[in-house]
Amino acid sequence: MNQDTGKWIILAGLLIAIGGIVWYFFGDKLGFLGNLPGDFKVEKENFRFYFPLTTMILISVLINIIIRIVKYFNIP
Repeated sequence: MNQDTGKWIILAGLLIAIGGIVWYFFGDKLGFLGNLPGDFKVEKENFRFYFPLTTMILISVLINIIIRIVKYFNIP
C-alpha cells in the first residue's frame, strides 16, 4: 500500500461519518428514501420482499457525482 491508498481510506471514512451525522440529525426528514416510486415491496402472510431499486439508483448517481467532483478537483 502507498500513501494514496491511505488518503482514499481516510476520505471514505470521512464520507461515511458525514453520512452518519446527516442520518442522525435529519433522518426524520429523509423518510422518502425507500418509499420512492419504483421501490418494490411485496408483503404476504409469511413473506416480505423489499427491493429499493429507485433509491439505489439515486444513491448511485449521487456517489458518482461526488466521485467525479473529487477527480475533477484532484482531491487526494
